[in-house]
Amino acid sequence: MKPLPSKDEIRQWIIDNPGLSAKRDIAKAFGIKGDARIELKHLLRELESEGVVEKTSRRFREAGTLPPVAVLQVLPPDKAGDLYATPLEEGIEDAPRILIIPKKGDPALGGGDRILARLAKVDLDDYVYEARLIRRLGSNPRKVLGVFRVGSEGGRIVPVEKGSDKEWRVAADMAMGARDGELVEAEAVGARRMGLPAARVVARLGDPAGPRAASLIAIHQHGIPDAFPDAVMAEADRAEPVGMKGREDLRGLPLVTIDPVDARDRDDAVLAEADADPGNPGGFILWVAIADVAHYVTPGSALDREARKRGNSTYFPDRVVPMLPDILSGDLCSLHEGVDRACLAVRMVIDAGGHKRSHRFVRGMMRSVASLHYAQVQAAVDGAPDAATAPLLEPVLKPLYAAYAALTRAREVRQPLDLDLPERKIELDEEGRVVSVAFKDRLDAHKLIEEFMILANVAAAEELIRLKRSLLFRVHEEPSPLKLDSLREVAEGAGLTLAKGQVLQTRHLNRLLAQAEGTEFDELINISTLRSMTQAYYHPENFGHFGLALQNYAHFTSPIRRYSDLIVHRALISAHGWGKDGLSVWDEENLEETGKLISEAERRSMAAERDTTDRYLAAYLADRVGAEFAGRISGVQRFGLFVRLDETGADGLIPVRALGREFFHYDEGSQTLMGSDTGLTLGIGQKVTVRLAEAVPVTGGLILELLAVEGSVLKPARRQGGKYQPRKPAQAAAKRRLVRKRR
Repeated sequence: MKPLPSKDEIRQWIIDNPGLSAKRDIAKAFGIKGDARIELKHLLRELESEGVVEKTSRRFREAGTLPPVAVLQVLPPDKAGDLYATPLEEGIEDAPRILIIPKKGDPALGGGDRILARLAKVDLDDYVYEARLIRRLGSNPRKVLGVFRVGSEGGRIVPVEKGSDKEWRVAADMAMGARDGELVEAEAVGARRMGLPAARVVARLGDPAGPRAASLIAIHQHGIPDAFPDAVMAEADRAEPVGMKGREDLRGLPLVTIDPVDARDRDDAVLAEADADPGNPGGFILWVAIADVAHYVTPGSALDREARKRGNSTYFPDRVVPMLPDILSGDLCSLHEGVDRACLAVRMVIDAGGHKRSHRFVRGMMRSVASLHYAQVQAAVDGAPDAATAPLLEPVLKPLYAAYAALTRAREVRQPLDLDLPERKIELDEEGRVVSVAFKDRLDAHKLIEEFMILANVAAAEELIRLKRSLLFRVHEEPSPLKLDSLREVAEGAGLTLAKGQVLQTRHLNRLLAQAEGTEFDELINISTLRSMTQAYYHPENFGHFGLALQNYAHFTSPIRRYSDLIVHRALISAHGWGKDGLSVWDEENLEETGKLISEAERRSMAAERDTTDRYLAAYLADRVGAEFAGRISGVQRFGLFVRLDETGADGLIPVRALGREFFHYDEGSQTLMGSDTGLTLGIGQKVTVRLAEAVPVTGGLILELLAVEGSVLKPARRQGGKYQPRKPAQAAAKRRLVRKRR
């Protein structure tokens, strides 16, 4: 057997061969085979513990040195015009001086640019490394969104971010021709010295009330992080495809992804097969494979800290603010067709009634046979397959639908809350203007994926409970007694009943919804039931999921866009001993705080998405001021009525002063406004005809005038000086006394 090299020989070889420093490269160089590899592993660990070498990813390098290829941040040119850079490597103290050596054809670089470069150690007096450009990654300066105001020497930017009173100075040659009052996107330039910080305009977005500005304003107002820090981008840029080691090979399974037609990230793939076990007649084997984000986003890394801060991806009609950089979310983690992708997968066996009999989790490697979209899959099953779905119809798609039919039978027994609340779809043109507003179709293809994901989430929660591991549950508690009393009062007012005096279950609410279905009170009961619900959240204690009628539930299926799912993946990795990238001690100690942070981030995203939708709808309707619309009362407050328009689903306000020539009393218990003269009662769910009086895109506000209630034409309130003049309570009372006296 060839003798092992000394520590000095190994160290020198690593220095001389920085590009070939993985353990297998070292073993090959010294002819180390078989059991001797274990001894080499011990030697490398000793060198690492002595501080002679350090391990990064799966490679070794001399301690305190940089890798042969690194991500650098370019510094401003010095007095001689030379460009130097600083490394964006973590753990590098006293960053060495790096001179950038340009070659013919390289793009011009400037301070703030991020580059991937090949390094050579030179140990000169002025600098330690020379860098040669591989590619520019772009700069990542601080972004500013605001209204541009022209000044004598350029201008200022007044940020739209709520609560910010700091303005930015823009030099005349950095204004990009911006006009006074325009919404602009800018980036910080240079170091702040005296006075206002400096910025340069990088995009003119036009009218602040225009549709292109809607999501940007929401991002800034709600404080949603939309620019990744340099350290995060550097980690993402270093990511590489995963190898097979330690993984189960699932590439022979015909897994498919089914997503929206415009999906960029694909984090779940599915498969169903008839179970050949004679003991399970009519049963199925289901596979749900999920992107292995935990391999790339490891505990405590810059990517991890940023993902935890963001909590989730935020979706707008014109853009997505992702939880992870696109190189991961849209590429390396995404389960694209025909490429090997790392995954965590669960194999589930269900019986003919759709009940799960068993499950098994694996860490594997898969290869999707097709990237499909919902309408495409539905059309194929309905008899109109295309070139992509035709060969998959019999072996893949029909078994999926057969398994879904079984899961539907189990759902009918379980009876989760069955609300009918259509989701709006806003379509934009290339300039970002709304061209149509419609309601999304709810196809069986959507419901199929939803049921598969729910079952996988249940399996993940049950697996970690069985293994006594910490995790974050998705919690949805039952409604409070006060909210149930309000719902019961609304139901009784509509002539319907909600059971009282028993432990509330979702089947009781479904019975109420079924009573209202097809009647004039359908939307009223659906909206009122939704408003009686508590908000779901994440917590390390298991309080169950009321809405889904499930005791054990955790989010496992979307780690690309939800941090909660990443925590569950790490817990599964730790529980099964699949690697060192599982749940860390810090993760476990801070689970409750993490649950609180990401629950708040979820609510923040929902508010930003809702505000953006409102702005888009207001912009869409701005040209139709004065038009009449049909709608239903969706909310009642002391100050007026909220009406949801049938055509677009947009919500507008009818101020109480605009309701008519009488005083309206507000009853909080019944959620109604009642006219003091006519007794006209206005409540949730009533059909109304309204006129659009005002649309304000910058705020998303719609002001409406009430014309008719369920066919009764009203006399509008009198206007004086352009304002509504409702009758005052004293005037209304005096009129009633006069009427009684005349009688």
